[in-house]
Amino acid sequence: MAPHDLRRPFKRAAISDQQRRRELSLQRQAQNRRDAQHQARCLAQTILSLQNDTAEPHPEFEIAAQAEEHAQDFDVRQAARLKGAEARRWFAKQLMLPEWMIDVPDRLNTDWYVCARPAGKRCFVVSSNGTTVSRLRNGSMLHKFPSALPNGARINNNSRSGQSYCILDCVFHEPDQTYYVIDMVCWGGMSLYECTAEFRFFWVNSKLVETGASNDPSTYHRYRFKTVVIYNCDPGGLKAAYTEPVPYVKDGLLFYNKHAHYQSGNTPLVLVWKDENCSQYVLDTDGKGQIPDQQQVVLELLDDGRLATSDDPPVIFGCLDKDFIQKTGLQASTLLRFAINEGGLCFADGKLEKADLQYLGKPNRARAFADSYSKVMFQYTVRHSPLRIEHLFASVNSLSEEENTCDTDMVG
Repeated sequence: MAPHDLRRPFKRAAISDQQRRRELSLQRQAQNRRDAQHQARCLAQTILSLQNDTAEPHPEFEIAAQAEEHAQDFDVRQAARLKGAEARRWFAKQLMLPEWMIDVPDRLNTDWYVCARPAGKRCFVVSSNGTTVSRLRNGSMLHKFPSALPNGARINNNSRSGQSYCILDCVFHEPDQTYYVIDMVCWGGMSLYECTAEFRFFWVNSKLVETGASNDPSTYHRYRFKTVVIYNCDPGGLKAAYTEPVPYVKDGLLFYNKHAHYQSGNTPLVLVWKDENCSQYVLDTDGKGQIPDQQQVVLELLDDGRLATSDDPPVIFGCLDKDFIQKTGLQASTLLRFAINEGGLCFADGKLEKADLQYLGKPNRARAFADSYSKVMFQYTVRHSPLRIEHLFASVNSLSEEENTCDTDMVG
């Protein structure tokens, strides 16, 4: 496929694969009847009760393959009883993870928000029983501290019910030692899983101010919490998110569908996009911090030798020869690193048909998951024919002009 065919234009009649996933995701959440309150409570218990935290260095640890298999057998009601690696593996799947924007969503200017994403460590922050704990995406503890969040310090514990807890989705920004809140999962014991992004963003902005969590650090409030500025993704909002200064280091733009509920794992209803003007790291780097000549991808080895992404269902990038597997002693569920050779990625009817892969070895042991399909595609298009900010502006501007034209016709 020629490089200019890789990126879909900003306006196209055909429904893209990513757009189809967005529509299916909205349909699924409309049919969802899970006990969100119970899910939030069990998540809070799991975050607070993971075992052996004091001895483990949080950035690096190895997750055993068998732990992954066992963790998949537990639902959220059973997860609070998990321990060690099993608990961490389960927990790592609870954050809502954005897909990478590989084509522009429909109705971007009316149905989506945009914000500048803070650079730093993505984590859940839970306040309960007079303490506050933050945990990284891999489940390891980042900080344990008192805070002004509900039930987050002993000084404000007496006035709170034991069932009162708070779960925030944050990015910890090292330079100013601040937790930037990008989403809210639970507040004061009330689950927000099944609330729209529109409601959650309104709620987090009003509630943080009420508690004093945005105040400067003090004895009973170790770290400052701040919200990020959320804009409607119209021409003015997109420009502000992209160009306006912020008190943190930017790492791309986040796009939220206004109707999206908070769901665990990868979702096409939240998207991340980067370029060199709003992120230090657009292309992935190797272990030495250098950009490799060839794009590298991390895939999971399945039982039958196929190589899969972390998506559900997974996207298959190829298959390893049985003799090679036996010779190297590779086991199923192992994560493997590959380079994409000159043959690149080949598509048929918009779907991946094959990939020219070269085996490099195993990735860093701290890796919990394979790459998602959208991440691989975003990195691939950045190297060949990137989706640029001009395409995003062209999309929202054309949609705004169409709406203005319709309004004028109706008035006439």
